[in-house]
Amino acid sequence: MSPATRKVSNARKAKQEVLDVSNETDSTKYLETLLGYNASRASHTLVSHFMRSVSTFNLRTVDFSVLSVIGHWPGVTSRQLCNQLNVLPPNMVVLLRDLDKRELIKRQPHPTDGRATGLILSNRGKSLMKKAEKAASAADLQGSKYLSADERKVLIFLLKKIYVTQR
Repeated sequence: MSPATRKVSNARKAKQEVLDVSNETDSTKYLETLLGYNASRASHTLVSHFMRSVSTFNLRTVDFSVLSVIGHWPGVTSRQLCNQLNVLPPNMVVLLRDLDKRELIKRQPHPTDGRATGLILSNRGKSLMKKAEKAASAADLQGSKYLSADERKVLIFLLKKIYVTQR
């Protein structure tokens, strides 16, 4: 074999070895052992379904969350909302101002603390959230369609064990 033929053979061999090393089925094997990686991938799927559903109501995720808590906890204060949703007070002020401008919430005197203001959904806010929560639930089911109802419950339980204990 001539030196030129050996160079070509060695080049082909090296190229084949590189191709053989890139086994697609094992390329994410390590990543798939990491909770953060799997949570991120699952989150991307679920959040994209969720965001598409609530955006049809001109809501962002944080708007939906604030309105949902207010709807399920009438009279909640902005401080309680901040604690519940892990939102900084200055950001909550802006959020509530925008929701107020859209006439989705109402402010009322707090029943036990004269210095505090309670928040409730306006009739418009109630109507919007009834539809938005229905759409969000449907999006959740679509995003987790390969899980059974029991598996969904277990997954929610396990996820809450991670983030609720971090508060």
